[in-house]
Amino acid sequence: MSRVMTFTVAMMAGVVAVVAGTAYLSREPGSTRHYETVPLSASPNRIAVIGDSYTSGYEDTGRGAANWTERAWQNLAGRGVYVTADVAAEGGAGYGVRGNHGGLFGDLTYRAVQPDDALVVFFGSRNDQDVEPGQLSRLIADTLGLARRTAPGARMLVIGPPWPTDDVPGNVWRIRDLLSAEARAVGAEFVDPLAERWFVGQPQLIGPDGVHPTDAGHAYMADRIAPLIAGQLPKRT
Repeated sequence: MSRVMTFTVAMMAGVVAVVAGTAYLSREPGSTRHYETVPLSASPNRIAVIGDSYTSGYEDTGRGAANWTERAWQNLAGRGVYVTADVAAEGGAGYGVRGNHGGLFGDLTYRAVQPDDALVVFFGSRNDQDVEPGQLSRLIADTLGLARRTAPGARMLVIGPPWPTDDVPGNVWRIRDLLSAEARAVGAEFVDPLAERWFVGQPQLIGPDGVHPTDAGHAYMADRIAPLIAGQLPKRT
């Protein structure tokens, strides 16, 4: 189904809200979600987002309007940056680890990225901690390369895995280093939540399992990530 057709079906189904004069749509088929912020007269930027449970939400947190992606689209609309976004996220997934539904980031990339995307965002993943470094490097390169081939005109934003405390395991730093190198190789912008200490010293942002963000944590991620996305996109009027 095309993105234009998605808009029509969502309107017919009544899944529409108004955000700052903008039609805001959401549909959630499986692990891929589609959103549009549609101003009265503008051509929205097309975005794909690939992620793990920090992006999909976990149990009863980060779901629906509380999810960082939905919050980010509203934030961007308030800045005059309008998007149509496909979000493919799967709990437990990484570049080298299959998620709860059997997908790798490469599979999610194949599902979400379109040739006319203006931006492709990758976020994570700490789930790759036990993947052999050489294999992980190859899988990251393959996944970013797939996105580049599918959407050759898109910018790419690669966000490494965050860690909620100062005690970052060595293999998570290694994931960061591999992502940074492979992002640079394809001309992507790399953002390092470990160096920027996302979540550190703010226990209210992480749930009782010590891993997954609360709804407040999703609001925090939206505040962090929305400006990064805005910086990669033209402001259209």
